[in-house]
Amino acid sequence: EARLAVSGCGSLVDRDTQGVVLFDIGGGSSEIALIDLTGHRSPRLANHIVSWTSLPVGVVSLAERFGGRTVTREVFAAMVEDVAVRLRAFDGRDRLSHVLASPKFHLLGTSGTVTTLAGVHLDLERYDRRRVDGLWMDRDSVDRMVEKLVGWDFQQRVANPCIGADRADLVLAGCAILEAIRAVWPSERLRVADRGLREGILSELMADDGVWRNNGRGRA
Repeated sequence: EARLAVSGCGSLVDRDTQGVVLFDIGGGSSEIALIDLTGHRSPRLANHIVSWTSLPVGVVSLAERFGGRTVTREVFAAMVEDVAVRLRAFDGRDRLSHVLASPKFHLLGTSGTVTTLAGVHLDLERYDRRRVDGLWMDRDSVDRMVEKLVGWDFQQRVANPCIGADRADLVLAGCAILEAIRAVWPSERLRVADRGLREGILSELMADDGVWRNNGRGRA
């Protein structure tokens, strides 16, 4: 699953990128893949995965344990720490330590949490995948959006068109997971992906057929 998610997001990784932490925050688990691109670049981005983990925590499970409707700053901090403890126990977390300080390192998120943050950041009247997929957000922008959502009450979250009633009780749990990831792998840039496994399957099939090798080298 992690390999397919990486393959699906390959076109969002620039040719001069040296390292990426790709994450997919799900409902009951979160997938994280560390991608080292400092050596020879393979046509398949997934071939550069040097470490990955599936955390047994997602937006639903975290919200169920800590509550999702009324989230104080103290509760939010406790959620972040809960996830951070799990990440610190991940043996492969340091496999990109040699590129973390480089401007050619970035985070890449493919989940409802980051697409929601992007939609709020863009102040969209309704969610628009075309504007969100591939969007770059800098550290300050992510900080501001997380701070904004933590400051909103449940009804304010419901009222936002990019959140709505379906995600209003889950989005802060997602933000807590995101903040824990950012604490372990600090980066000045986050790229947002509204894509995933389906695109990954297509990319893998196209690579098998030689399409990426012939026409899109370095982008699968």
